[in-house]
Amino acid sequence: MTPKKIDQPPRKPNRFHLHLVSDATGTTLLGLARACLAQFEGVEPVQKFWPLVRTQRQLDKIIVEIENNPGPVIFTLVDEKMRRRLQERCEELHVPCVAVLDPIIRSLSSYLGRNARGVPGLQHTMDDAYFRRVEAIDFTLRHDDGKKLSDLEEADVILVGVSRTSKTPTSVFLARRGIKAANIPLVPGVEVPPERFELKTPLYVGLTTSPDRLVHIRRNRLKADGHDGKKLEENKYLDPEKITDEVRQARKLFTRHGWPVIDVTKRSVEETAAEIMALLQARREKSGDLV
Repeated sequence: MTPKKIDQPPRKPNRFHLHLVSDATGTTLLGLARACLAQFEGVEPVQKFWPLVRTQRQLDKIIVEIENNPGPVIFTLVDEKMRRRLQERCEELHVPCVAVLDPIIRSLSSYLGRNARGVPGLQHTMDDAYFRRVEAIDFTLRHDDGKKLSDLEEADVILVGVSRTSKTPTSVFLARRGIKAANIPLVPGVEVPPERFELKTPLYVGLTTSPDRLVHIRRNRLKADGHDGKKLEENKYLDPEKITDEVRQARKLFTRHGWPVIDVTKRSVEETAAEIMALLQARREKSGDLV
């Protein structure tokens, strides 16, 4: 039986369905889609996410959804029959169908002189790298916000900064990449033992931001925690002069120790983490430790 062709409705450039199909967890696919969509101002994608698609039956259900809601399809499938089935149906529906990893795999295959294994989900295999990530996440959660200052020597990175400079989310992001990240908050009136800032193994990174941004973030956080307006105005945690002094004192500490400093004022957590990973890589290359 010849599959029916679907007449597409008039296109609305700002709103469309986007189908993401993966035979693994789809994390890579989501990240790629987000990065690409960020380049188009004013679009409103209705994202349909289909992870762990590994049987023809699963794929057939997804194809029905694509027929009912036509739109671009981005996929990471390694099974040749499933790939061909999806691509053929998308061609009949006149919707783009893109295998996003193909150019990378082809280039690597050409360079290495060998074929890819074609096994779904290999990046999530429970190998040594997987267990390093689990260990890093456990370490990072135990050493979040200065909760544990012992065994900091085991950290790969120690983030230091005043309250609300994205230390925790950045630490967690790094941990998910297998990097043991601790963070130490700089709180007025709370002294951190000086020796905690003098360890030789970890890379210390100072995080800073503009005082105005700190006031805004802290105010929103306190509101979310249920603090009323009058108490907010009296809260020293939001005093602009005190916050400016906090930032200034933190900067002095960073300079005194010669740490790299990252201003997170206009950076996402991902961008901050990326710079930290680059710093860590440069440090390891300099020391000859490429692991």
